[in-house]
Amino acid sequence: MPPVSPDAATPVPERPDGRAGGVTALADAHDHAPRELGTSTAARHAAGTLTGAGDLLRALAAPVRIAIVLQLREGERCVHELVDALAVAQPLISQHLRVLKSAGVVHGERHGREVMYRLVDEHLAHIVVDAVTHVEEGGSAVRGEHREEA
Repeated sequence: MPPVSPDAATPVPERPDGRAGGVTALADAHDHAPRELGTSTAARHAAGTLTGAGDLLRALAAPVRIAIVLQLREGERCVHELVDALAVAQPLISQHLRVLKSAGVVHGERHGREVMYRLVDEHLAHIVVDAVTHVEEGGSAVRGEHREEA
């Protein structure tokens, strides 16, 4: 019997060596094609959960905040490290960090004179990485000017 994915409806693809593919194989096997979600999927989530998810996505919806999340994915950073890495003015970095902090995306901890920022949850980095990868692979962007023509 082939291994079954966590949703128990889809068999896990096998790797060339015959073993179950796991998460990597599932990621390689999906085709980016839209699928029918229907109302039953959305109906399983409480309205408050969907509102919270929308708030989270809005907090991530700025290029500088996306860049900050990508930096913090690599490890803790203080404001001046983010300023240097992103070539953005310190007041702007601080403003974006406040938005991310109030949305529960980052946590700051004081160490002497500096505040070290880190991601609260690795899931948040996955959201950003997946969005960036989607656009880099030629996926739809909200504004046409972000998409390169072949």
